[in-house]
Amino acid sequence: MRRRGVGVSRAGRVAYTKKADELRATSLASAMETVEKLEVKLAAFAKHHKSSIQNDPAFRAKFLEMCAPLGIDLLARSTEGFWGSMGLGIGEFYYELSVKVAEVCLASRSRNGGIIKVSEVKSILTARGTKFQFSDSNNNSSYSEKDIVKSVENLVKLGSGFRTVKVGRVVMIVSVPEELDDDHMLVMNLAEDNSHGRRYGVVTVTDLTHSLGWDRDRSKRALDLLLSKGMIWLDVDKGIKRYWFPSLWERGAQ
Repeated sequence: MRRRGVGVSRAGRVAYTKKADELRATSLASAMETVEKLEVKLAAFAKHHKSSIQNDPAFRAKFLEMCAPLGIDLLARSTEGFWGSMGLGIGEFYYELSVKVAEVCLASRSRNGGIIKVSEVKSILTARGTKFQFSDSNNNSSYSEKDIVKSVENLVKLGSGFRTVKVGRVVMIVSVPEELDDDHMLVMNLAEDNSHGRRYGVVTVTDLTHSLGWDRDRSKRALDLLLSKGMIWLDVDKGIKRYWFPSLWERGAQ
C-alpha cells in the first residue's frame, strides 16, 4: 500500500501564509515607527545646529550623511512639508552652487575638453570671490570640494552629461555626454600618476605599452578618441608624440 508523504495540509498552508503576512505587516509597521522617531530626533538636531549646518561645510556633509538612510532629500531646490518649513535652505544653496560650477566647467571646456579637477573649480570660484548666503543668515557660507561634488548631483539629474569620476587620487567633473570606457580611464589614471612627478599629466604610446601592457593599436585608439574630444593635446618634439591632459596640469607648471 502506497504511503502518503508527510506534508502540510491545505488548512495548514493557509494558516502559515496568514501568520507570515501578519509578521511582515508588524515588522513594516515597527520599522516605519522607528524611522519616524529617528526623523523627529534628526529634525530636533537640525533645529539646534542650524547655523553649523549652514556655515560649516564639514558639519553639513555629516548632516547629509545622517539624512540619507532615512530617505530625506534636502538637495531638492524646494523641500515640501516639515523640512521645508525649517528654512535650512540647503536645496537652494546647492542649486546656486551647481549653477556656478556649471559656468566654470563650460567656460573651461575649450581648454580641457570638458573634464576638470574639482579642486580647480574650487580655486576658480574662490579667485572670483564667489560667495553664497542662506536666506536667514547674515554670514557668507563657505563651501568645500565635497559641496561641489554634491552640487553636481543636481546637474546629473538634468541629463546634461555632467558627472564626477575618480582619476587616481583626484575627483574630476566631466561636463560632456561622451562616455569614457575602461581604456580611457586607465590612460587618465596613468597621466594622473605622471602629474605627481615632473611630467604634469603627459603620456606617450610607449608609456601605455610599457605600463599597461597594451599593443600600439590599442594605445592609439584610446588616445585618438581623447584627442578628438579635446581632452588631451598633442605635442610632437623630435619625432616623439606626447599627449597632454590640460585638466591635470599643476598651476604654474611649464
